[in-house]
Order: sequence, then C-alpha cells, then structure tokens
Amino acid sequence: MLVLVTELLVLTMVLAASGIRGFAWEDFALISLFVLWIALTSAALLCGLRKWLDRLALTTAIVTVLLLIAGVTTLFTVLAEWALVGADFSRFGVQINGYDLLRNLLVSLVMAGIVLRYFYVQAQLRRQERAELHSRIQALQSRINPHFLFNSMNSIASLISVAPDRAEQAVEDLCELFRASLRESAEPVALARELELCRRYMAIEQLRLGDRLQVNWNIKDQPQQATLPLLTLQPVLENAVYHGIQPLAQGGEIDVQVAVLRTGKISHLQILVSNPVVEVGIVHGDESGHRMALDNIRDRLAALYDGQAKLDVEQTKESFVACLTVPFKEETD
Repeated sequence: MLVLVTELLVLTMVLAASGIRGFAWEDFALISLFVLWIALTSAALLCGLRKWLDRLALTTAIVTVLLLIAGVTTLFTVLAEWALVGADFSRFGVQINGYDLLRNLLVSLVMAGIVLRYFYVQAQLRRQERAELHSRIQALQSRINPHFLFNSMNSIASLISVAPDRAEQAVEDLCELFRASLRESAEPVALARELELCRRYMAIEQLRLGDRLQVNWNIKDQPQQATLPLLTLQPVLENAVYHGIQPLAQGGEIDVQVAVLRTGKISHLQILVSNPVVEVGIVHGDESGHRMALDNIRDRLAALYDGQAKLDVEQTKESFVACLTVPFKEETD
C-alpha cells in the first residue's frame, strides 16, 4: 500500500509537470526511485522506533516523526545531488540546491502529515469499534433465559427435602453457569471447559424433564488447542431442549457430536447438535426466540472470527441439526 500510494504521488507530480502527451518516463523513473527510498526508509525507521514512540505524548511523537522524515528527506536529497554529479563522494563541497531541498521537505512533510492524520483517525476508529464490539459480545454472552432460571430454582426447591445431594449439585451447576455468563473477558476458552459447562446445563434440564431428556455425547476428538467463545455451544443445546425436546410429549434424545476436520494448516472444530422436532405445521413455543438464539451465536462468531466460523442449521420433518464450525491452529512438533 505504501509503494502504491508513493507511485500515485509521483505519477501525479510528473503528469502535472509534463502533461499526458509529453509524459517524461525518465523523470518518472528517477523520481520514483528517489521518493520510494524516502518512503520505505522512513517506514522502516518508524517501525523500528514504534515501541519508543508509543511511550511519548501524542504531540511529541508527531513532532518526532516529522523531524525524522525531514531528516531522511534531507539525507536522500544530498545523496541524489551527489549521484547527479557522478556519485563522487569525495566532493563534499558540492552545492545543494536550496530550492530543491525546500521543495522536497515541503512535499514529504505535507504527505507525512496527511498519512499521520489518516492513521490517527483509523486508530481511533478501531479503538471505538473494539469497545463497541466488546460491549456487544458481553451483551450477547450475558443473555440468560429467565425461564431457565425460574425452572431451575423450582427444580432445586423440589429436591431440597427429598434429594438434598442432588439439589446441592444443581446449585453448584447453576452457579458455575452464572459465573461463566458474567465473565468479562471475550477470549475463547478450551473446548473441554465449554463441554463441562454444557454438561452442567444439561444436568439441570434433566432435573426438570426427567427421562424425557436423553443426551448422547459422541466426542471423537478433543484437541487441547481447540477453543470456543465462552457459552457458544450452550445456547445451541438450550435451543434443542426448548424447541425440540420440550414440545414432545414422549421427549427425545439430543445427540452431540464433536469432531476435528484437518485441512491444511488450519483445522476446524465441528460440533453437530441434532434433536427431534414436532410435526411440521404444529408450532410450539416462541419461534422468534428460536431464531434470536441462533442469530446471537452467529453474531458472536462473525465478530470474533471475521467470517471464518459459522453456524449452519438444517431441519427435516423429523429432526433439527445445528452444525457449529470454528477454526483453530494445531501445534506441530
């Protein structure tokens, strides 16, 4: 991008000086070489000094950058003058054209100012986007189904007198789920951690639905490097319970399959969640809530993985299948 912008600048300068018909290709080549040396050298120095510049105040950093670019421009202007007189570096008395030096300094400083302003606005925009993205992810992650909370508390209350141990375990499971939902970090967690939370969630739902809810955990592969955004799989299971198992009088089984698709350097974690559904045409529950849960997951995946992760769904007359695919990089020896 830097080379492209530099060449466009040189093209504009040569066109303004010579016009289209008499376009000076030799001047274009020489000026391109000169300006590219200034641009690339300045960029290399700024990259090398980035950590030091980060510690300076904004105004001080800007002045320092402009002075550095001015110094590089002066240096290459002197070298260009030496090259024009035969590259005789012993002729330190060569006269530098003050007009050319002033022109080069003005052009480089004006362009540097424009570029600095552009990068500053871009940095502020990225900072604002990150803040908005963090708030958005937190809002999506903290979504708790109030019906799940009320049903869980009712189940725990009914178990206190007849099965206190199961009630205590249910309270621990519920607390662990709430602790995860209130977590501030948006960093992905290990697959094992997400599966643990999902097992706790399903254990709470089984207290309410009893034998009507069966879960088949078919985990073929569980690499340590595989990660998921926290509480991403749990809403998929919640969707399967509330819109699949609960409306069925006889209940049913939720099948969870975890596998790894290895293609090239980037592997993909694939999780399939399938559940039976009611007969097509018979509507049970809140269908808008059904769509909202899946849309929330898609929003989180899009925000965190920039289109590399996806959630696909497929519904037939007898079943509903959700396929969650998330990339991860496996460590190689």
